[in-house]
Parts: sequence; C-alpha cells; structure tokens
Amino acid sequence: MKWYKKWLLIIVAIFVMIPLFIGIIQHNKKLPSHISFEGPTYKTDELEFLYDLTYQKNEERVLEQQLLGTALEIINEAENFLVVDMFLYNDDYDRDKGEYPNSAQKITNALVEKRKDNPTMSITVLTDAVNTLYGSTNNPYFETLEDNNINVLITNVKPLRDSNPIYSSIWRPYLQWWQPSQEGFLPNAFNPDGRKGSIGSYLDLINFKANHRKIILNESRAMLTSANLTHDGSSYHSNIGFVVQGDILKDIYLSEQAVANMTGYTLPDVTFKSSNETNGELEIQLVTEGKIKKALLGALAEADEQSTIKIGVFYISDRQIVKGIKEAAKRGANVQMILDPNKDAFGIEKNGIPNRQVAAELVPNKNIEVRFYDTNGEQFHSKFVIVTDEDETTLIGGSANFTRRNLADYNLESNLVINMPKTHVLTKEINDYFDRMWNNDDGQFTVEFEKYEDQTLWKKAFYRLQEFTGLSTF
Repeated sequence: MKWYKKWLLIIVAIFVMIPLFIGIIQHNKKLPSHISFEGPTYKTDELEFLYDLTYQKNEERVLEQQLLGTALEIINEAENFLVVDMFLYNDDYDRDKGEYPNSAQKITNALVEKRKDNPTMSITVLTDAVNTLYGSTNNPYFETLEDNNINVLITNVKPLRDSNPIYSSIWRPYLQWWQPSQEGFLPNAFNPDGRKGSIGSYLDLINFKANHRKIILNESRAMLTSANLTHDGSSYHSNIGFVVQGDILKDIYLSEQAVANMTGYTLPDVTFKSSNETNGELEIQLVTEGKIKKALLGALAEADEQSTIKIGVFYISDRQIVKGIKEAAKRGANVQMILDPNKDAFGIEKNGIPNRQVAAELVPNKNIEVRFYDTNGEQFHSKFVIVTDEDETTLIGGSANFTRRNLADYNLESNLVINMPKTHVLTKEINDYFDRMWNNDDGQFTVEFEKYEDQTLWKKAFYRLQEFTGLSTF
C-alpha cells in the first residue's frame, strides 16, 4: 500500500474514533451540580392539586381550566422575586388549523406589570432554545421582557448528557461550529408562517434535548405543572399542577439556580416567607431528571395485590417503566392507564407512536387496563402516577413524560413525590379526578383501548428503535 493510502486510512480512522470517544464521554459524563436532584421530604398540609380538562359534552367542547389563572395569581402576588421556567414560550402554531388563546401574551403582560410595580425585584425567565428556533428567529415576547429589564435565559443544555449519541457524537466535534443564522431558508418546523430556520439551528435541534420544566415560583408559593402555560398552541391541553408552600420552595429555587448556572447566570440570594406549617399529613419531595425515574420505579416496585395503580400520561415508552408496570400487575396490583392517543400535535396528525405500541404490549397482561383520552385536536398532556395500597397513597407528577429522554438525565425535568394517608382529602381529590375521566362521568373523556389499537409490526419495531437509540422526538 502506498504511503498516501496509509495516511488516508489513518486520517479516516481518527475522524471515526473522535466521535466514538466523544460519544462515550458525553453519554456518561458527570452532571452539573444539583441536576438530577432529590430533595428532603417535608411534612405539610399546604398543597393544592389543580388541573385543566378539555372534553366533549352534548357534542360541545368544554374547558375546565385552573392552571393559567393560578399562575397569574402567583406572578401578581410576588413581592421579593419571581422565577418562571417554561419549556415552550411562544405563539407559534399553524393558524390554518385553528386559533388558540393568547396565553404567552397574558403571562408576558403580567410579568411586565410586575416589573413596573416593583422596578428592583429580581424577575428571571428560564426557557428553551426551541422558542427562538435554536437561534434562527427573534422571540417578540423575550424582546418585550428584556426591554422591561426582565432577565431571559435561554438554557444552555450542552452540559447535559446526550440523548441522541449517534448524532450528537458527530455534532459536537464537527457540526456545532455551524452557527445559527437569522437569514435561514429552511421551513419553520413549528409555524408555517414563521421565519425560516437555518442549517445551524436544525443541526442543533437534532440533539433532541431540552429544558422541559414548567415552574412558576415566588417567595411564598410555587406551581409545578405538566402544562406549557406560556404556549398558545397548548392552551386547550389537559394538564395537572401542584401549588406548594413552605420549605420545599428553597429546594425548587436551588434546582432552578442549577439551571441558571448552566447558562452562566447566578440567581440572587432571596428570602422566603416563613411557613406556619411545621407538620402535616402530607409528605412532599422535589425530584428532578433521573431521580424522577428512581421515584417512579420505587413506587411501582412496592405495589402488590392490595394496591391500585392509576396512570395518566402524554408519552410512555421507557422500557424500565413498562417492565415495572408489568411486574406490579403480575404481583396482583390493579393497573388502570389513561394515555394520549398520540394523534394530535398543534394541527398536525401523528402516527400514534409510542403510546399505542406500549398499550398493545401491556393490555394482554392480567390486571392491566388501558383507555385512551378522547382528544379532538388538543392533547392529554398530564404526567402522573397514583399508587394506593392498604394505608397510603403515593402521587408522582410534574413535567416528565415516562420516556427515556425525560427520565434518564437528558432533559431538564421537575416533579413532586407526594405521600399521603389513604383517607386524606387529597387522595379523594386525585382519585375523583382520575375516575371521572375513566368512567366518563358527566362528559366524554376517554374511549376504549380498541379504538386506537395498533398492532402494526413496523411501528412496534420503530418505537423500540427510537427509544433505544434516542433518535426520537419523544
């Protein structure tokens, strides 16, 4: 072999080995401080369960919405500081498919009014690069906030592990240097009428990781929710939320400080209003990122023949979670699941992956029943598990879908773990909420599994490939 062919092979080998080496490191690297956080448990009675529900009754759409109004209250009542961390913060959607309320504008107006009322208050908005099409467009809401001296932090997710290592291991050494441009020519993936995307922005998008949290926090109260309250196109989705007070606020602020630190910003020291609560029947704990999966698997592992498990979720695909559900049912636990049919995304029809494939896998198992939410353009966007045994109920809910990307330290997520007596009023509230949907009490909420049953072999294989490799949008 001639010398130049040997050198060519060496160069090719180096170009191949660099992504392989980087991929291994980035897939397994140490996480930033206070990411994948598991806080202490606090006893309290200061917790409120909220929800948004969209359903059909007498052939008309009915909206029961509690979350946005409460979020605006938390903003309006703030005296010392505000932190808003929302994954989607825009009004991008295909308006030819329908019109939605101006939720993003309402939150923006409330923040601006709060700044005018208190010019020196610390107000910080954390969000994801998806809202600027990864640097290809300006976001008018962010410009308004910044014009009013409100900090807007586009989260730097590079310090997180790579959920799509096959691609990201190539992107990090070779492609990330292709910077986004606001002179792009590629179609806008989120709004056909929006500004065009650039090559650099789409190269970034394919990393498939995000700040997916949904939190609003002031010195006395915080909301953790599954709802993208600052996204117009999400306004009709069904979601859940929790409002908490007391010492857990410090943990929430600490977890948000960790996200700000990743972006090169330090949230200021703040003072929280002291709570009169020193004890209570509820035990609450903040868990983020991979610690959410730990909590979910722990709750499922404790379920037996005396347990009921009620699950409502927008996406379920994580193999360990699926296995945990099967094993709980095998031990005798009664499992009821309400899943989004994965057919609607802001006017775009989806193919049902992964929920229909997971449902088809679970339904043949004894003690497992699945119903699909009867969506009509909107999504069943909640994410929760309720496990009840002889004496106690555990509720886990928040921003995290039950997928590998949401639960394996790739996305930024934030959930609550709530333990309560089986006889507690909150236990009745959440069970009434679930049972109403399951039984279609006073409205059309859910349909039988068979309506969206899909046994297509290639879709099952495609779901498993996407979940295993990270080459997916769920």
